[in-house]
Amino acid sequence: MKKLYADGSLLFVAFIWGATFVVVQQAIAFVPPLLFNSIRFLLAILLLLPFVKRSSLHNKPSNTLLFSGILLGFFLFIGYAFQTVGLLFTTSSKAGFITGLSVIIVPLLSILILKDKPRSIVFLSAIIGAIGLYLLSISDLNGLNFGDLLVLVCAIGFALHIIYTGKYAKNFNPLFLTITQLLTVSILSLISSLIFEDYSHITYHDFIQRDVIIALLTTSFLATAVAFFVQTKYQRVTSAARVALIFAMEPVFAAITAYLMLGERLTEKGMIGCLFIFTAMLVAELPGIPFKKSKPSLYEKA
Repeated sequence: MKKLYADGSLLFVAFIWGATFVVVQQAIAFVPPLLFNSIRFLLAILLLLPFVKRSSLHNKPSNTLLFSGILLGFFLFIGYAFQTVGLLFTTSSKAGFITGLSVIIVPLLSILILKDKPRSIVFLSAIIGAIGLYLLSISDLNGLNFGDLLVLVCAIGFALHIIYTGKYAKNFNPLFLTITQLLTVSILSLISSLIFEDYSHITYHDFIQRDVIIALLTTSFLATAVAFFVQTKYQRVTSAARVALIFAMEPVFAAITAYLMLGERLTEKGMIGCLFIFTAMLVAELPGIPFKKSKPSLYEKA
């Protein structure tokens, strides 16, 4: 029952993330994307602070917790920075499906990072996903564009975040770990914004635009504060591969939201590409024949 509740909570997170693709894309038409991320994650921290118990403040977070939170925050920063900037150059539906490739990258990186024994099915799913990404990318007249490549880097960042969340979440207070990683994202986003983004055309009126306010409220509360606390808390009772599979629904929700709110449509090749990617997400979790007999890895289904 506990795992079922965890899976349901994580599916809700996937829905929120998929649904906010459109609102973020509309907001960054007024506010630079890195600055938007910095404000979004800072607001999320402020929303979480009231839940820190006074008694907990006397327990100074350990250096190990801080390191773990900063590392998770760095991977999150990579994911959101490249995703948000990528949305300037590609559609929200394409960005959603490319981001979904992280579910395929998770088991592949676990082989390199955590030394999990490789399974033949992992490589099959990677090939299927690559074909899907190709079909999806050429579905537009301009083919593979700069935004698609940025979002692909974001997928790698999110995959690393899932892997290391599974590694660290069981060892630390989920609220402290969540706040530490969100603060890291906010600081890195602000620094990057000051270096790379142009503030000359930004005015006070840009921040009070309806699209910006709605995006900041929905993303800071639901898609950041709630979402990452839920992930950090419930990934302790399920496997990283199961989490990645649940998050595979995010691009589906993103495409549905883009259709309902923006009227975006994929071509026939694009829809076939999406089908390939979604199939790859499912195939990655099928039982495969390992190259060597070994103990079940972290990424085997529980």
